[in-house]
Amino acid sequence: MQIKRRLPHDPQGHSSALNDILFILLLFFLIISTLANPNVVKLSIPKAKSDTKAKQTVVVSINDKQEFFVGTRAVVLDSLKPFISSAIAKSQDAEPTVVINADKQATADNIVAVMRAAHELNLKTVLAVENNSR
Repeated sequence: MQIKRRLPHDPQGHSSALNDILFILLLFFLIISTLANPNVVKLSIPKAKSDTKAKQTVVVSINDKQEFFVGTRAVVLDSLKPFISSAIAKSQDAEPTVVINADKQATADNIVAVMRAAHELNLKTVLAVENNSR
């Protein structure tokens, strides 16, 4: 009588499906994190035919109610220059740039006031527009 010996069975969990799920989750969160921008004030900006990219050192936004924002902080026009200079000092960029993100309803006087404040601080200004070719 021959009795077959059973080989010791090592229980193993298969993790190949787990790797796929983790990779998909990682990819999803990477894509979502590039789309999220914490310094956003809801505006409808004007359209342009050309697209210019600039490094956003300081973003100054003007909404349809003619309110000014440096980043996401509300600022009055008289204190715009000190807030811009403190934001530039925090960033410590070699070529600081002020990006003006103005609503379509923003008046030209307010846009020029931001440009003057940036000019007095010897900073480059860029007006953000929506690309018209889309």
